[in-house]
Amino acid sequence: MGKKSEEKEGKVPLPKGRQVIGIIEELVGWAHAKVRCLDGKVRICRVPKKISRRIWLRKGDYVIVDPWEIEGDKKGDIIYIYLPTEVEWLRRNGYLEVEEEF
Repeated sequence: MGKKSEEKEGKVPLPKGRQVIGIIEELVGWAHAKVRCLDGKVRICRVPKKISRRIWLRKGDYVIVDPWEIEGDKKGDIIYIYLPTEVEWLRRNGYLEVEEEF
């Protein structure tokens, strides 16, 4: 059992390039959510159609946001939702140093 969890933790996706980690603050409908990103900005983010059928958004979920080229400070796409075990791995490894409170 320990080996499987170690293998899973080794494959935790991290933000690349302009992508940032964020926390879902509010669901605004139609596969859109207000996300508070760790870069200090609040963005209205959508879930692209190709992954919207596979995921379920909840307030407080940690996500990877890909800001848009235009209006990137205000809008973006949610490209990944972290599982609770992955969030723990991020905390232990220093990726979530700033703890956000609701």
